[in-house]
Parts: sequence; C-alpha cells; structure tokens
Amino acid sequence: MTALKRLFATRSLQRSQRIQLLNIAKYLAFPVLPVVAYLQVHSIVLTIIFSVVCFALYSALRVWETSLRRQFIRESVFPRFLGAKLRTQYPQLGARDVELVLHGLRQFFMAHLRSKRQFVAMPSQVVDAAWHEFILHTRAYDSWCAAAFGRLMHHSPAEVLGSNPQRNNGLRRTWYWACKEESIDPRKPSRLPLLFALDKKFAIDGGFSYVPDCRDIAKKSGYYAYCGTSFGDASGGCGGDSGSSGGDANSFGGSESYSSSDSSSVDYSSSSSDSGSSGCGGGSGCGGGGGGGD
Repeated sequence: MTALKRLFATRSLQRSQRIQLLNIAKYLAFPVLPVVAYLQVHSIVLTIIFSVVCFALYSALRVWETSLRRQFIRESVFPRFLGAKLRTQYPQLGARDVELVLHGLRQFFMAHLRSKRQFVAMPSQVVDAAWHEFILHTRAYDSWCAAAFGRLMHHSPAEVLGSNPQRNNGLRRTWYWACKEESIDPRKPSRLPLLFALDKKFAIDGGFSYVPDCRDIAKKSGYYAYCGTSFGDASGGCGGDSGSSGGDANSFGGSESYSSSDSSSVDYSSSSSDSGSSGCGGGSGCGGGGGGGD
C-alpha cells in the first residue's frame, strides 16, 4: 500500500491511470494472490488465513478506487467544445451559466456512480443536451467513462415520473443522490438540487420545471407540477394524480439501502443570468414543466 501511495503521488501519473492501476491491484489482491498462495503452499489453513488478509486488502483498495472515481467526476476537466456547443444550442446561456450546466452533468454522473452504476434517469433537458454533445465525441466520452465508472454509461433521454417503474426508480436515484451531494433532505427538501433546477432557471424551451414541494399549491389550484417531494411519494405527483408513478418510492429506487455518510455540500446557487427564481434556480410557484423525453 505504501509503495502504491508513493507511486500515485507522482505528478506524471494522471488520475485516470491511477484508477486503472488500482483496479488491477484490487483483483490481484483477491482472488489472484490467494489462488497462487494455495498452489504454492498446498495448505488449506494457511490459504484461508492469507485469503482473509487479501480480501481485507481488496476491500481497502476498492474503497480507495471509488474515492478516486468520485474525485475524478468532481474535478476532471470536461472537453472545451462542450461549452461552445451548449451556447450555440442555447444562446441565452452565459459563460458562468454553462459552468452551472456542466456542474449539473457532474451531479448526474455522480448519482450513477453512487447508485453502484445502476440506471439513473436524466431530469433536465439542458443537461441532457450537454451529455448528448459529449457522447457524440466517442473516444473522449469512452475514456472519461472508463475513468469515472469503469465502463460505458449509455444515454437515455430526459424525462419525468410516469408509468414505467424502472424509469421512475432511475429518476428517484438521481434525485436522492443529487440531494445528498448538496446536503438536502430528499424527503423534505427546502430547495432543489442544481440538476433539477436548471431548466426553470434558464427558461429552457421544453424543459422540466421543478419546485421542492408544491403539494399545498396543487391542492388549491388543481394544477399538476413536477415536485421534489413526489420522488419519495408512492402516490405520484403533487397534483392529485394518484397511482400514476410506479416503482420503489419508499427507498428512492433502492438508494437508501446503500446510502453512505460521506456526502459533501456544494453551493451552486450563483449565476450571471439569475432570472429572479427562488431557491437554487427553482421557480417560485408551481409552474408545470413542458415537453417530454423523446
């Protein structure tokens, strides 16, 4: 472990290479070394003892590898063309606005990693546009995914809660981990995580408008909206559409069963083109989102 740390401290070794080396070392520790040890010593007792030690080493390397993958997602530099492509598609975005959108994309990628690489659904049209542009540059995207996840993350269109339980669970996982990234209670959100606030904040045509909790407004107006509290509500949205969204609402698509306590708080609330919306870019009131995933 000390030799590995010394090797990883060298500036010439990029973070993606460190992750790759750790992944190899992890599987060398277990099960390769125990098998080699058994073939050498031919003692079941010694092999079992050695295997326990190797498994402990494997577990430590796995934690270290996951930590590096999270660091890579949070800090690695996206290709420069993403910002230019995004501003071409959405001219209303300023330079700092583009940075916020790319932070939202990082938040989405982090949700995928922290969900143990399970399916997560995209809740934002503008972030989906950035993701799609990234995917079009296949080699860069493949390399990035290999460092971040260890395999390719396939694209799925932006969407909201509907009748498909699998896709609903994907949205719930995204909501849960996006909230955890910003130290927001996913069941009782006081504000929106960045990823769910961007479409409304930047007035994206066909985007999805979310508010943290609009049930009281919905009861008075009878108007359906996309609400943060709906992700933990098995009855569906806050507009009285009972039973419209299947899936596992009780544990946010299974996220609570493997939730860790290392979430970090990140402030994404500032932007050069704030349109006067409340919270982290979420509009006040209960304006329904327009458009749907295609």
